[in-house]
Amino acid sequence: MTFKARLNAGDLLVGTFIKTPSPIVVEVLALTALDCLCLDAEHAPFDRRDIDLCVALARAADKPVLVRVPVTSPEQILGALDCGATGVVAPHVRSRAEAEALVRYAHYGAGGRGYAGSSRAAGYTTRTMADHLATSAANTAVIAQIEDPEAVDAIDEIAAVPGIDALFVGRADLTVAYGASSQDNPQVIAAVEKICAAGRRHGRPVGMFVARAEDVPLWRQHGATLFLLESDHAFLLKGAAALLDRTRA
Repeated sequence: MTFKARLNAGDLLVGTFIKTPSPIVVEVLALTALDCLCLDAEHAPFDRRDIDLCVALARAADKPVLVRVPVTSPEQILGALDCGATGVVAPHVRSRAEAEALVRYAHYGAGGRGYAGSSRAAGYTTRTMADHLATSAANTAVIAQIEDPEAVDAIDEIAAVPGIDALFVGRADLTVAYGASSQDNPQVIAAVEKICAAGRRHGRPVGMFVARAEDVPLWRQHGATLFLLESDHAFLLKGAAALLDRTRA
């Protein structure tokens, strides 16, 4: 079953962010049982070539790989998908119009994603146009990141847009936007609950990052099924700290 099919089926999916633009890091984490990896091109120094190499290694290991693009633009989404990414996480989707634009950028059609049969996604010319168009439509995951108060206010309009495959909660950005100092602020929690409720109403899977893995059962009760937790940086820091603790004990 494809990543998109599992997402739409409501399977529990657990992945992590990749903050280091290294295909070796991707290759190592692709050996794990994680359901997906997400290259964080929004907050880490990934350029087009980095994305290309990292996606290639993930695909070689048959590991689904998302790209969180730096901005929701046709160029960024085209680049990630032509490299062969499983899907995109688009930051700061604030309105129905922006959600509709995101879907258009990610799919082929009038005014949408530019076509090239020479890309990795198209099999470097080994697929027919019809095959590539059908495969892309069936398998490309389009995930809208909700991280602004105006997006929370318009969440039902955003969630209703055909082609939005999931809503992803940007809880840290919501915390900052609401002027709070903690992600556990009641206003922030209420916003996350509102996003989850809209996902349930419109049949859209909801994903999120949570700082504490033990919070996952709580948000699963609210309908969240996709969790991108920690990162390669976090694994390095925790691994080093655990090594020191064991050695000094």
